[in-house]
Amino acid sequence: MNKGGGMKKMKYVLVTGGVVSGLGKGVTASSIGVLLKACGLRVTSIKIDPYLNTDAGTMSPFEHGEVYVLDDGGEVDLDLGNYERFLDIKLTRDNNITTGKIYQAVIDKERRGDYLGKTVQVVPHITDAIQEWIERVAMIPVDGQPGPADVCVIELGGTIGDIESMPFTEALGQFSYRVGKTTTYETLHDAAAGNFCLIHVSLVPVLSAVGEQKSKPTQHSVRGLRSLGLTPNILACRSTLALEENVKQKLSQFCHVPAENIITLYDVPNIWHLPSLLRDQKAHGAILGALNLLGVAREPNLKEWTSRAESCDMLLEPVRIAIVGKYTGLSDSYLSLLKALLHASVSLRKKLVVDWVPASDIEDETAKENPEAYKAAWKLLQGADGVLVPGGFGDRGVEGKILAAKYARENRIPFLGICLGMQIAVIEFARSILGLQDANSTEFDPDTKSPCVIFMPEGSKTHFGGTMRLGSRRTYFQVMDCKSAKLYGNRGFVDERHRHRYEVNPDMVSTLEDAGLSFTGKDETGQRMEIVELPNHPYYIGAQFHPEFKSRPGKPSALFLGLIAAACGQLDSLLHAHKIPNGMAKKVSLYQNGNATKFAKIPADGIYSNCNGVHA
Repeated sequence: MNKGGGMKKMKYVLVTGGVVSGLGKGVTASSIGVLLKACGLRVTSIKIDPYLNTDAGTMSPFEHGEVYVLDDGGEVDLDLGNYERFLDIKLTRDNNITTGKIYQAVIDKERRGDYLGKTVQVVPHITDAIQEWIERVAMIPVDGQPGPADVCVIELGGTIGDIESMPFTEALGQFSYRVGKTTTYETLHDAAAGNFCLIHVSLVPVLSAVGEQKSKPTQHSVRGLRSLGLTPNILACRSTLALEENVKQKLSQFCHVPAENIITLYDVPNIWHLPSLLRDQKAHGAILGALNLLGVAREPNLKEWTSRAESCDMLLEPVRIAIVGKYTGLSDSYLSLLKALLHASVSLRKKLVVDWVPASDIEDETAKENPEAYKAAWKLLQGADGVLVPGGFGDRGVEGKILAAKYARENRIPFLGICLGMQIAVIEFARSILGLQDANSTEFDPDTKSPCVIFMPEGSKTHFGGTMRLGSRRTYFQVMDCKSAKLYGNRGFVDERHRHRYEVNPDMVSTLEDAGLSFTGKDETGQRMEIVELPNHPYYIGAQFHPEFKSRPGKPSALFLGLIAAACGQLDSLLHAHKIPNGMAKKVSLYQNGNATKFAKIPADGIYSNCNGVHA
């Protein structure tokens, strides 16, 4: 790839989607990355979202699924979470391109006079900005190694033909021609050298009345793609079953794609099978051939992925976790939570069963207005082996979350509260144990006389985009002889990702600790509470950060691992594996003067759900 000592040429794989949205382009792009990585190549990823928002930070989870947070504080599309989990990489906010970001960058240049009086237009200025952004970000190392990656996988969000994505399709058409062309050196030494490969993900539906696979929607989709200046190298067809040979031949004939480059993305028990599914259909050969890397890359080694996928399919003993939240109608709202729970449960050889409990349904008001929903919600909560209260914004369902925390505390049910969930645990403790009946967060009751949770000073109450405490922050353990420190391997500190505006009130910490609550993790100033525990409870932990964002297959998040272990009676043995050496189990003095897819058929991903067939 780097013959003659010249500068290495970046290779690009573009993944587009046709016919309908929600085909699983993100999981497909992630799996392609895994396959190329298994061939010995270094891989990075870019997600293009054609919406006008600058980032995903102000979007409701009901609109676009969860907001995924990166180390650098970027609030991005959930597909970047798939990339990080599948490829075990750390992306930057610039790896998520939006229409808003591009237009903002171009308008800023225009205001500075960078265009020297030219009329600023979509072509060439917007399209050039898109191409420049892609080339710049593709060179950023994301795997901890020096120097750029070998291949950049780009996913174009939305569906080909959407009005909002037109500038991107035009830019990518130009880009494919420009970067795909070979230099004189490459022409002389690498015949047919290529730097660009386009994979089009499309739908091949089966009409129940006829029972045959229909290729016409994909034909039309590819025709539209070609009319926009993009020619697919590979077709990835979504269908319930493998493509029939006559359908594959028809697609090859009408779409001008070799039959061996047409692969089927049929339903699998869990999405961890997808890299192997691609490999078995020789997708890597087609991609490497298009990029002229056949002589560089090795045969893919997917032994670990295959083993993990098969192990997940064979799990039988269930562990039930109740997620008490306000966005339970859309599982993508809690996608990283579900993945973190899955990583932990698979590592402990348990089959994850998620019970979705709408927080407002367990409130007293619902008992009057909708007693059936109230009974059903409480039945799910009381049947769970563990309780998880996730983050969220706004006051809807807050009292229900407080009731869930109280139930878990009083009945000694394993409990994990994340972000708002941690704040909820503190509020409930103040009300029930300290007797402060009006204890609350100033987010929900600005006039409360017992403010357990207060607005963080450096944020903004009026400009919501990017004003929170965002990204990776360091948490220092105050006590080593505690469950959280042991689960993290007895380290003095951990780095986790944050996304919040409100904090536990430091003025109330001593009162809460005197009553039995233990703040085992704090920031470097000692003023921000990061981890809270109830020492005399089997497992009752709250974290101000979001540990789910750094959970990986085969490397589960420590606090989620603890929750699943406690829920299935394995916590003691797990903690014993992290036993503290003698003499370390004492208060740590760290401060001086306060300074220091929706892709697979149900059940997907091995996660079983009670939510009317909605899967994780």
